[in-house]
Amino acid sequence: MSANVLACLRTLALSILLIAFASPAFAGPFEDSVAKFANDDFSDTADAVAEIAASGNPRAYSIISALQDERLMADSDTKKVYIKQPDGKIVDAATGAPVDSLPDNASEVRLNNKLRRHVQAALGGLTLLSPDLETRISAARSVFKSREESALPAVESALAKETDGTAKAALQQARAAILLFKDDATEKQKLDAVTTISSRGDEEALAMLNDIGSGQPPSVAKAASAAISSIQSRLAMWSAVQNAWYGLSLGSVLLLAAIGLAITFGVMGVINMAHGEMVMLGAYTTFVVQEVIRTQYPGLFDYSLFIAVPLSFLVAGAVGVLIERSIIRFLYGRPLETLLATWGLSLVLQQAVRTAFGPTNREVGNPSWMSGAFELGQITITYNRLWILCFTLAVFAILLVMLRYTSLGLQMRAVTQNRRMAASMGIATSRVDALTFGLGSGIAGIAGVALSQIDNVSPNLGQSYIIDSFMVVVFGGVGNLWGTLVGAFSLGIANKFLEPVAGAVLGKIAILVLIILFIQKRPRGLFALKGRAVEA
Repeated sequence: MSANVLACLRTLALSILLIAFASPAFAGPFEDSVAKFANDDFSDTADAVAEIAASGNPRAYSIISALQDERLMADSDTKKVYIKQPDGKIVDAATGAPVDSLPDNASEVRLNNKLRRHVQAALGGLTLLSPDLETRISAARSVFKSREESALPAVESALAKETDGTAKAALQQARAAILLFKDDATEKQKLDAVTTISSRGDEEALAMLNDIGSGQPPSVAKAASAAISSIQSRLAMWSAVQNAWYGLSLGSVLLLAAIGLAITFGVMGVINMAHGEMVMLGAYTTFVVQEVIRTQYPGLFDYSLFIAVPLSFLVAGAVGVLIERSIIRFLYGRPLETLLATWGLSLVLQQAVRTAFGPTNREVGNPSWMSGAFELGQITITYNRLWILCFTLAVFAILLVMLRYTSLGLQMRAVTQNRRMAASMGIATSRVDALTFGLGSGIAGIAGVALSQIDNVSPNLGQSYIIDSFMVVVFGGVGNLWGTLVGAFSLGIANKFLEPVAGAVLGKIAILVLIILFIQKRPRGLFALKGRAVEA
């Protein structure tokens, strides 16, 4: 046989092979599995998902994720399946080859709730071996929720290779969730699974153990019942811890808003209804600082609060001194007139801010170091609340040092205890009054900086806190900073423990009634001031 004949035979054989592999009749197993999506049958779709996930084909993840995102299209006539890419392009699902347009008969592959669980489990199994740690942990948690049996081989394979402790624990919990509901799992496997799931101690573990049917062995049912009781006790404890944290968070906000009021009310005896507007001015100063930084110096945004704190103190403090010198000093000894004058002033300040900035809420952003949250046991702690608590305690400590070790602080304490004796000793009480009112207003201003991170910045911001601030001051003891601290945190914690039982509105009413009853017994609050003038 000549060389030319052999060459022709080789060419013919190669052509036959190419035609065979190009023909749908000779399509491979992966292409057959993909084609099942075109049958428009839920059971065929479930089979396709399981087969594609087990195939190890690099296109498996993109196909199943497209199915989950409702981007998988199928033509029932040609049995072709297509993926709509996020950028609008169309590709063949089996090969990844680009396609000009979808056929007219192509329709979206349908899903039901059961299939969605299959898809979620399949995606979890496909990402269990990802090089990214967070992806592996997320995939393991996804399998735990779906407890899909088809993901068990992938979970066990990933568990054998895992070295990170957190990811390994997540994989063990996923494996336990599957085995607990697997019909042919041994009794020992199920008991071990109950122990592993119970160690999570969260709501998801509790819900999973509650889903165990009556067909389980008695020992497994008994172990599950004991685990449920243990988790419920643990969750009740963590719920109390979470409420306590929320109470401390609320108490820190109340303390910031009330601490300046405690100074002015205690030293001067002035019922300042415009105190909330000092808080508002501090919040709007923060807004202005961030607007300047956004437009002129965007790289400094993370430092915006460090700039806003002293500026807010100066702005609110200057306004406070101006109010005292122009209005308050003419009304000493006339509490009703002072209350009405400061209430009218609060309306004027609100309208002035509406005119300058508009009536709508203004956006004040969180710096990166105040964004996000972290978990501690079964509770979630947000960074902005945590930093506000630390900031509040720092302001409180600085104020205590100032009152104890500076000349202004000594003069303020002297005027608080006995104004006439302080005046006879040469202390300029009118100057102390002005500086005290400015100090209290300045602290309210920096309270506005903190509140801008957790509340809406609007002309009505201060009105939300003025009543609560007066409650804190009266409950703790007028003019006593330690009383204000204890009062703020006590009311904050009590409020958060009452809310789940009575609701937000009834809880606040209950707190108000309790304070009224308490004041009947202790009119001077928890920590009464000492001094001849006070006790006279």
